Amino acid sequence: MTVPTSPSSSSSAPRAGHRIAKLLARAGIASRREIERMITDGRVALDGKPVETPATILTSLRGVTVDGAPVEAPAPARLFLYHKPSGLLVTERDPAGRRTIYDQLPKDLPRLVPVGRLDLNTEGLLLLTTDGELKRQLELPSTGVERAYRARAYGQVSQAQLEELIEGVEIEGVRYGSINANLERRTGANVWVEMILTEGKNREVRRVLEFLGLKVSRLIRTRYGPFLLGDLKPGEIGEVRQHDVIGFRRDPTKGPSPERVDATRKAPAPRAAPAPVAAPARRGRPAAAPAVATERPKRPPRKQPSRPGDAEAPRATSKRTERPTGTITARPARPKRSRRPGDARPSRPKS
Repeated sequence: MTVPTSPSSSSSAPRAGHRIAKLLARAGIASRREIERMITDGRVALDGKPVETPATILTSLRGVTVDGAPVEAPAPARLFLYHKPSGLLVTERDPAGRRTIYDQLPKDLPRLVPVGRLDLNTEGLLLLTTDGELKRQLELPSTGVERAYRARAYGQVSQAQLEELIEGVEIEGVRYGSINANLERRTGANVWVEMILTEGKNREVRRVLEFLGLKVSRLIRTRYGPFLLGDLKPGEIGEVRQHDVIGFRRDPTKGPSPERVDATRKAPAPRAAPAPVAAPARRGRPAAAPAVATERPKRPPRKQPSRPGDAEAPRATSKRTERPTGTITARPARPKRSRRPGDARPSRPKS
């Protein structure tokens, strides 16, 4: 049986095990903060007795129950990539009745907790995990995990203004850390800006861009650490391979290869299909219109008639054989040729 140990009794001896809140978070029950509230509410028990403090030290979860149900030993951490659409809340339930991500996720998934949050109108990559300890490792600013966003905003900004964000900025008493921002392109009155940061404070990207005089109309998270949004369509979910999860936990600051990042930058979100390219103009003919460039009219082969009764193409060999023999001699007169040896000469009258 696991015996709880208070912090005071363990001060003189090496502490074995972990806090119950940490073990429950690792088992995927909830986050540490939520588990602390559950312990305060008396929902967590050990051998039938309510746990009094989240600092209780345990070597295992044997005998621990939550709401009367036994807690299983933690399974290997699983991590999922979800393309959150705009208009969904990242919460388990909403008092106002608005739609949440859990209304859209498949029902056969294990219990998942989100890593960080995305605003209602922010779309893109959202990480979901079964392991509370992995969630904490991904979220802590001290871990140094990068988050990459692409923002479409209305207004004017220069690359020089964006480069000043590398030193951080203070807005209304809130200090935001270093941000690597780059101006991607301009589309009319809008600009596309890529921003890479490591803190991920509440509404950080929007507030920083508004501080620069821009109004954000679309915000997409394309990367979280080494994990990329990739080709996931809005509403789709995919699981990270186990050895990639282990590799991240071993080196959280390692990012993806530059080739993979470049591919994500080129196509971070679904866009309309490009218009078909017009076919090159043929000799003596104008170029085809783009809408019909890929549809060429079907013509029957020359050797076969296009309709019953149509004449076949004329053939030089058949025409010569079908001519009457009289037409062969009806040709312009040819110039006289010189006589060849042996030809008879016409007789001349004798004088």
